[in-house]
Amino acid sequence: MFQSLPWYALILLSVGVSALIAFCATPIVKGLAIKVGAVDVPKDNRRMHKKPIPRMGGLAIAIAFLLSAILFSDLDQQMRGILIGSVLIVILGVMDDIMTLRAWFKFLVQIIAAAIVVYSGCTIRYFSNPNFFSSVSVIDLGRWSIPITIIWIVAITNAINFIDGLDGLAVGVSAISATTLLVIALMVSEANVAIIMAALLGGCLGFLPYNFNPAKIFMGDTGSNFLGFILATMSIKGMFKLYAIISFVVPFLILGIPIFDICFSIFRRLAKGQNPMKADRGHIHHRLIDMGFSQKQAVSITYMLTALLGLTAVLLTNSGEARALILIGSIFVVGAIGLRFIFNTKNLPPEEERQLQEVGNEQN
Repeated sequence: MFQSLPWYALILLSVGVSALIAFCATPIVKGLAIKVGAVDVPKDNRRMHKKPIPRMGGLAIAIAFLLSAILFSDLDQQMRGILIGSVLIVILGVMDDIMTLRAWFKFLVQIIAAAIVVYSGCTIRYFSNPNFFSSVSVIDLGRWSIPITIIWIVAITNAINFIDGLDGLAVGVSAISATTLLVIALMVSEANVAIIMAALLGGCLGFLPYNFNPAKIFMGDTGSNFLGFILATMSIKGMFKLYAIISFVVPFLILGIPIFDICFSIFRRLAKGQNPMKADRGHIHHRLIDMGFSQKQAVSITYMLTALLGLTAVLLTNSGEARALILIGSIFVVGAIGLRFIFNTKNLPPEEERQLQEVGNEQN
């Protein structure tokens, strides 16, 4: 019915309808979360809130996205696989928000959802060669495309979950990433990908007023896993198909902050001899708080970095001669900030500073 409309009308409708549905559905989901016991009680120093707050708010985002995507996008085989996998992820998230599932079970379901996407034909089969000096411009992954695609989807799904530690942080970062994907999709004439990203952006915008500090509801694992799953799968459908020499880097820039945080978190925990999935208070947002920033300032800084990386991705997609300079500059900026977080122990809590010193002594 709506597919006969111009692409720009479909994008506006997609973002508007999704935002309206999410905004109206969130209070209903909040009441449901309280009724079923999906409430986040502050019980350790990782949590920034001081009183119990309902979670599972991501259900409103998911409902808004799915309805908008079904109404306004072209549901080809790949998109149907992505939507089916996302529904599985939402069900997993709701269950986890209510009863806290075991990590191995969540990983298993995430792998199954990723496998559904792969089965639908959405895989990272080709990407541009990052070696500027090679005569081969495109790399064919062949049989490795399946495991690499599954690893990418599961990793990004969990990466968004890792940064969901401050009011408005993960949903805002996801909204900025979705906007970047939307703009790039339009630049490379992927209108359907743009419509899907508009639906995701709308869902995030409709939920944000309830999630800004001080948050009235958290999106929980329902929201963080869902957002990560959609961003991961849509980056495959839209971005990895670009055959420009630098397109290989684009998805990593768009999702740079979550990717950096999950990689650094796993490395840090392994260095301490801990389970890499064991929660701790060493994420980017925690370190910003420990450096003296308020919650709102820490969230704003993360937004700014995400937007900077997103702008770099857009410029890399569109420009020619300046690509290498922009890429090198962005790597230096993000790398410098990253090193600042890694080696800053001045304002860390005493216990974490002691643990980091012990790790350093053991390595020496």
